[in-house]
Formats: sequence, C-alpha cells, structure tokens
Amino acid sequence: MYFKQFYDTDLAQGSYLIGCQATGEAVVVDPRRDVAVYLADAAANGLRVTVVTETHIHADYLSGARELAAATGAALRLSAEGGPDWLYAFEHEPLRHGDVIDVGNVRLTALHTPGHTPEHLSFLVTDRARSDEPTMVLTGDFVFVGDLGRPDLLDEAAGYQDTRYEGARQLFRSLKERFLTLPDHVQVWPGHGAGSACGKALGAVASSTVGYERLTAWWADHLANDDVEGFVAALLEGQPDAPSYFGRMKRQNRAGPALLGARAPLKEFTADELRGRVNRDLVLVDTRTTREQWSASVPGALAVPGGRSFATYAAWVIDPEVERRPIVLLASDAARAAALRDRLTYVGIDGVVGYLPSLEGLDTQPLPLVTPAELEALPGAHVLDVRTASEHAAGHVPGSQQLHAGRVLQRLAELPRGGTLVLHCQSGGRSLVVASALRNRGFGNVVELEGSYEAWRAHQRREVVEG
Repeated sequence: MYFKQFYDTDLAQGSYLIGCQATGEAVVVDPRRDVAVYLADAAANGLRVTVVTETHIHADYLSGARELAAATGAALRLSAEGGPDWLYAFEHEPLRHGDVIDVGNVRLTALHTPGHTPEHLSFLVTDRARSDEPTMVLTGDFVFVGDLGRPDLLDEAAGYQDTRYEGARQLFRSLKERFLTLPDHVQVWPGHGAGSACGKALGAVASSTVGYERLTAWWADHLANDDVEGFVAALLEGQPDAPSYFGRMKRQNRAGPALLGARAPLKEFTADELRGRVNRDLVLVDTRTTREQWSASVPGALAVPGGRSFATYAAWVIDPEVERRPIVLLASDAARAAALRDRLTYVGIDGVVGYLPSLEGLDTQPLPLVTPAELEALPGAHVLDVRTASEHAAGHVPGSQQLHAGRVLQRLAELPRGGTLVLHCQSGGRSLVVASALRNRGFGNVVELEGSYEAWRAHQRREVVEG
C-alpha cells in the first residue's frame, strides 16, 4: 500500500493519496483544487488516480474533487448520506455507509459519521495484501488529534438555526457507534490540524490512534460515562468565530466548483499599465510582508501578505461572487505569482490575470500608524480588535471593540464612520488586511496600531516597571 498526506499550512488541511503498488490504482481523498500535486506524485510512484472522493461538503476551502476527477477520468464518489438538503448537485456516484472503494488490494470502507455535517463520511482503510484488519481511518472533520469537528457551522455559515445541538448529539453517537468500536491500533488521519477554524483545540501532530484518543482526548470521559449533555456543553463552548466566507464555500461545494483546467501564464504588468487603475478597474493585491507595507504602499491596494495564511486572509476581503474586476498580484516574479494564484483558488478566487514585480514607478506612501504611547493620547479614537473572541477575552486594550477579521466587511454598520478608527490584531498581519479593505470602502481615518497588541502589552509592562 502506498500512502501520502498532502498538508497545506495555509488551510491547515490534509488530503490523502492512497494506492496499490501491485495494480497501480489509487484514490485521492479531500483534494484541493491545485490537482497537479496529486498527479505528479501518483506518476512518480507508478500510480494512476482511478477514484476521487471526499469526507463531506467543506466550508473552509473549495473542493478539488470535481477538478481532479475531470483531469483524470476517475470515478467521483461522494456522500449520499446528508438528506435532500445536503446532496451534491453535480454528477457523481453516490456513496453510503458500508460502501467500499477498492483500489487494487487496498479497500476504503465508508462510515457515516454525522455531527460536523449531516453527510459526513469517514474512511476505514484496509491493506488486504497484509491483513484483513484495518490499518487507519481517515476522519475528515469528525475526529481531529485531540479534538472534534465543530457542529455549529450550519448555523454559523449556512444560515440554519440551532442545528448545533443536534449536530453535537450526532457527534456523540458517531463517536460511540463508529469511532470507539474500532480497534485501538487503528491510526487516525484527520482532515485538519492546528490553526483550522473547523475546531477549537486541534493538535499540531499529524496523526493519532483510536486508542490514544480514547485515553487522552477531552471528550473521552464524557463518552465513558455516557454523559451526552456534558459532552454537548463542552463541545459547543468556546468555538472560534467562523469567517463569513465559509457560507460561500458551502454553497459552491454543494453546487459544484468551477473547473479550472489548464492555467494560462500570468501577464507581467508594468507600472505604466497600472497607474490610475488601482481600485478602479482592477484590484492590486500587495503580497509583501506587513512591515514592508507599513513602510510603503500603493494607495488603493489591498494588503494580503503572502505568508502561510494567504488564501484565508484573501477570502476575508475578496468575495468573488461580488468582485468581478481582474486581480493583479504584487509579487517578486512569475513563479511566486503563480504559486500565490494557485493558493487563491483554494477559496474560489480565480480572477488573477497578472503580477507586478515591484513598486518602482508607482506613487507610494507609508501607511498611517500609531504607537501604543500615541494611542493613549489620541482623543476619541475607536479601537477595533480584529482577533478572535477568545484572544480578546484573554487580554485586550480597554474599551476596544472585538470583531473577527473574517467578519468585519459583513458588519460595517457596527463601525463608526466618524473619528479615528484604530485597528489591531496580535502582531499586525490580520489588521493590515482589514484596514486596507476598510479604506477602500470609504472609511476615511483608518490607522493601525504599530506592533499591534503585542506592542501594546509590552508598552503597558514598561509603564508598570518605570512607574
């Protein structure tokens, strides 16, 4: 059996290629839209992708299952367990509890494990060339290392009300009837790791075992004592804010993501070609670091640093269902721009047409910043904390308003239009993104707290010591 996890740090998401080396057949589970990585790895290992599947209708990224099936001619097998509201709306082969996917000597058995979503499947993997005992289970967003998938996303992202309680009870039953009935030796390979918003306390370790989770997971005692209500309360408490774009991902993944096909090379733009067009008939996305953008920025550019959370940050401030203007990336070279373009497709932002290699020739200006000391002397400033609710609760600037960065643009009515609006996050990256989007939406006096909350805390400690 051949097994490989493809882990993307942007989404904190894992997808899987599993194959039989004897027959050359392979299945891919939960693929992203940049399907070339699976094709290249399969070819390098003498495999061909014959089946594509996924654990559920995702909310945090756009599925590549349809893309990969189209690229390979593979069978596309998707869950039919969600009832009429959560059936896939495009052509596929239905997959139900107990159905099997065979790729040579390797068998994946579908297990219906609802709770995170109604249609959710896990896949029990058996390498029949070695044993009839299962070797691993791909749990998707059902069981994570040390945590569970949140059951509230239909409420938070899909417009439903109070489905979280039944979802939590379904998770309890799925654990009791599916997960904990598996042998302790079975490896657990989840769909997400630390940093994902699909749970609240995901471990940073790539995998676990059924036995280890039975012994150590926070939910284990609730299951051992058949404590349903205690489990529900503990599961729902403290879930992170869900970004607004999750609702769009749900809709598009159910309807069927657009097929990308072969990607055209990106055009290299010059400063002359962009002058006077930024935030008018095109969107310039500045992918440089936070500090580089604080020092010099093109007025009207959208700030999205090209680090590990690039796609997530971009989805907070670019809604491709509304934004139809072409997108140009400020990126150092063609290879960097192409890589960033591919990452944007994870969240359905497909409108990138080119890149600008440098700011040379364009008018720039430093972004408006205030230091923590200056903030104390700034009368009438409204401080907006764009961190999560749990981060804010752990410590915040007195009098600040908390609003998750991924929800700000959908809740503009809650922000003051007059006076100075001071944004901060933990270290500056998230607030940079949101501040640029607010300026482009007509908020006039938007400034950022230099060094963000980390700098503010350091300033407070210095004042205590010096005082």
